[in-house]
Amino acid sequence: MSKVLREKVLVVDGTGLTLIVERKGRVKNVNARLKGSVLRVSAPPGMREEDLAPVVENLARKLLRRAHARRVNEEGEALALARKVAARFPYPPSVGRVLFVTTQRSRWGSYSPRTDTVRLNAALRSMPRWVLEAVVAHELAHAFHPDHSPSFWRLLRSVCPETDRAKAFLAGVSWLAHHYGELTPVERDLLGIEGATGLDDRTCSP
Repeated sequence: MSKVLREKVLVVDGTGLTLIVERKGRVKNVNARLKGSVLRVSAPPGMREEDLAPVVENLARKLLRRAHARRVNEEGEALALARKVAARFPYPPSVGRVLFVTTQRSRWGSYSPRTDTVRLNAALRSMPRWVLEAVVAHELAHAFHPDHSPSFWRLLRSVCPETDRAKAFLAGVSWLAHHYGELTPVERDLLGIEGATGLDDRTCSP
């Protein structure tokens, strides 16, 4: 026997979802599926609402991020950009794929020479193109210098003159992400971000 709760609105990270919860007698774990803006959840009949709510919210957040990652990776522009940046190197590293990911919270990007894949923090997608190019160049430079030695920085700045400007830009983004909640409404208004949402706490470096 099932009990279905319909048309309940759930807001996760500023996104409104229609939540449908179905209590199933044979279900032992909480499962969720996201289709468009509808989140369908099956849960054990005996699970308390106060225990179910945080589980559902966590699952919804993961599914939303996964859906966002799929959307941003449908476009091939980033691959063309990365290959253009790679061509600036004396010995261009191979780039076969560029993936925007939502699971990379402590870094802006990474590069795997083994798979020829550049992974980029999905937040970069909405930032200026020169910032994205600088992050790609930074990650590709690690194919030649795995550390941040003087040789690394010389190479990086030679292929990407915007490196220091991008580094300062991303430092500002990270600072705002960390301190946004501490700002008063007046301070947010002075910064031109009154009512802004969507920045996750992260400590990233280009």
